[in-house]
Amino acid sequence: MAVSVRLMGLIVAFFGAVSFIFGVVAENKKPAAGTPITGKDVVICKYPSDPTVVLGYLSVAFLIATTVAGYLSLFYPYKGKSVPQSALFRSTSFVVFFNIAIFTTGLAATMLLWPTIQEQIHQARNVHSNLNTDCPTAKTGLLGGGAFLSLDSSLFWLVALMLADNAREDYLDETGKDGVAEQQDQVYMDDYDTRQSAKGSV
Repeated sequence: MAVSVRLMGLIVAFFGAVSFIFGVVAENKKPAAGTPITGKDVVICKYPSDPTVVLGYLSVAFLIATTVAGYLSLFYPYKGKSVPQSALFRSTSFVVFFNIAIFTTGLAATMLLWPTIQEQIHQARNVHSNLNTDCPTAKTGLLGGGAFLSLDSSLFWLVALMLADNAREDYLDETGKDGVAEQQDQVYMDDYDTRQSAKGSV
């Protein structure tokens, strides 16, 4: 099956939606706090079994997937016709949305990774010498915010893809017209040379 702009757009949207879903579910599954169990001079925090860490990393993985697909979709040679990147970056709108997509991707990755790693650390290091510990978990709201930013990121990649497609068509139209003009000039020159040769022979 031939790769088209529409197909690449669907891939970007799918990965972005999956990343969003995993992030939201991870936020909802995250416990508010662990249960402190007092031992000898220590407190052991017992956390309920939850898939927050796994879902958080899956959300990040699909965010990376939608970013890679989004970036490659911008410069892919559709129908075997490659376009120089400079032709795309001549479009101000494309440059703006391209940079916004990169920024939102970085921010989404930060907001997803930070609480996921923090939650993993809390679960791994659950023995505390501070007897007053309340067995905290990762900060609430970050995973959900990262999930929405992940979805926004995929949408910005889609907008950048549409703008890149417009810039690609404009570039191909310009080069096509230039090619036709050159061919016409060559025909005129060849015809002129033929006439001159005919006059000379007479």
